[in-house]
Amino acid sequence: MKKIITLSLIGLLAFNVASAQDGEVLTNKNGTAILPAAGDWGLGFNATPLLNYAGNMLGSSGTNSFTVTWDNSDHAISGKYFKDANTAYRGQLRIGISSDKGQVLDGNGDVAMDSTIKSNSVILGVGLEKRRGHGRIQGYYGGDVMIGISGGKKSWEYTDKSNFIPDRITEDKSAGNFHFGIMGIVGVEYFVLSRMSIGAEYNWGLMYSSTGESETTFEITEGNTETVKGSKSSSMTLDTGNNAGAIRLIFYF
Repeated sequence: MKKIITLSLIGLLAFNVASAQDGEVLTNKNGTAILPAAGDWGLGFNATPLLNYAGNMLGSSGTNSFTVTWDNSDHAISGKYFKDANTAYRGQLRIGISSDKGQVLDGNGDVAMDSTIKSNSVILGVGLEKRRGHGRIQGYYGGDVMIGISGGKKSWEYTDKSNFIPDRITEDKSAGNFHFGIMGIVGVEYFVLSRMSIGAEYNWGLMYSSTGESETTFEITEGNTETVKGSKSSSMTLDTGNNAGAIRLIFYF
């Protein structure tokens, strides 16, 4: 209910300051164009935290805070580039690489084990959307192609050679993941201010996913190791989605 009230108030305020006639560029009272045009870029976020913040403020909530979060479940940066007023190129990108090192101490405060944890995740998506609408309400349709890979590894080096523990783990490689999808999209945006919109998006398409073998290496006896491999798996899905359920806030510039 708070979200509905907030959107209604913002919409009414924006409507009162708009001025446009058929065949003309939609502008606000200052003459600034409201809709994106050729050469503009767009950057999207999850609008839910903002709507919750506004709703709590109107409802006099005792606790209130605002954070910026992702508008997709892949934690990828999503953006658009407008070829013209009715055509936009879409893109998503995530490049995540991490490496953490640590130590485990024994009861005497000496280093008993060094640990290393590494992970990576890459998401790349490209697409095209066509737009049409009336005034501040703009609908769009198009398609996306996405590819993603991820993996990781944990390793342990035991520095205390005097206290051997049989069957201890020295390395654990997580199964690598590969994703590929082709999706049709449809969505709508309402421009609450000049070049700032709130919208939602649905998609439908084919998604393929595969998971490789995991590998865990044990030190059975001192200096002798054994590696155990996990099983592979894959899946293919043809279904609808709604971009992780996010209400999107998009800025154009």
